[in-house]
Amino acid sequence: MAGLFSRLKEGLTKTRQGLVDRIGDLVAGQGELTEEFYEELEEILIRADVGVETSMRLAERIRQRAKQERIREALRVKDILRDEIVDILGEDSIPLNLNGPPPSVILVVGVNGAGKTTTIGKLAHKLSLEGKKVLLAAGDTFRAAAIDQLEVWGRRVGAQVIRHQEGADPAAVAFDAIQSARARGSQVVIVDTAGRLQNKTNLMEEVKKVRRVIEREIPEGPQEVLLVLDATTGQNAISQAKLFGKAVGVTGIALTKLDGTAKGGVIIGIRSELEIPVKLIGIGEGVDDLREFNPREFVTALFAEQE
Repeated sequence: MAGLFSRLKEGLTKTRQGLVDRIGDLVAGQGELTEEFYEELEEILIRADVGVETSMRLAERIRQRAKQERIREALRVKDILRDEIVDILGEDSIPLNLNGPPPSVILVVGVNGAGKTTTIGKLAHKLSLEGKKVLLAAGDTFRAAAIDQLEVWGRRVGAQVIRHQEGADPAAVAFDAIQSARARGSQVVIVDTAGRLQNKTNLMEEVKKVRRVIEREIPEGPQEVLLVLDATTGQNAISQAKLFGKAVGVTGIALTKLDGTAKGGVIIGIRSELEIPVKLIGIGEGVDDLREFNPREFVTALFAEQE
């Protein structure tokens, strides 16, 4: 576990520098809490992509607590901020819901470039290590490259891949995958979807159609609608979550590329503004670098002192 925590801590370096270290500099340069201090604090939070609404709420909560607890020293602010972030994110991980009779279906959505196919491959690897037989459905039929990429991942992690020709109906791929999973005794079906369409068909309508087919075949499915977001896009990630959430009812988020950005604060904004749990995070390019999001561990790593 120490190794995993070290990788998380290292992966959050840019976010820590943009958020915690800047607040540390603000605190060190200001002895007492003033109106100017709170304005600068809010600005730092916004720049770290926590989001305007959430940043304002956090700054106000810190102001209220400082008043209630009669705190005047700026040095105490980092501790209060840490508490408030934990309060927003919650204390415990929220695992993927793979309960109920097999096969469980995970519908994966998100825009192209967010790391959707790679996340599916890494998730299949993770579930395989847990002893589950996984089947992948190449539902992004609008890109031949996406189908091929999923097949490469399937071979790499030992998961069967159901594919049709480029341009085929994605809902038909999902249907065939569920039938194949039943026949082969697979416990989990992970369904890829398009992130952009080359024709005039509405993307959200296509994804809704895939969901309807899954619901028809698996009455309690899909057990998860997992939205893959690229952490480097910051506030755009929140906009995408709103759109996909409204269209297909997102149950969890996989936040990728967290190790390459100063915008990791977007996790706080997503949870605060949308109340959709972040369930998985990507902190590197290795096959084992997709992991369950643990809020307490995340906050500890974010506020950890640099060695």
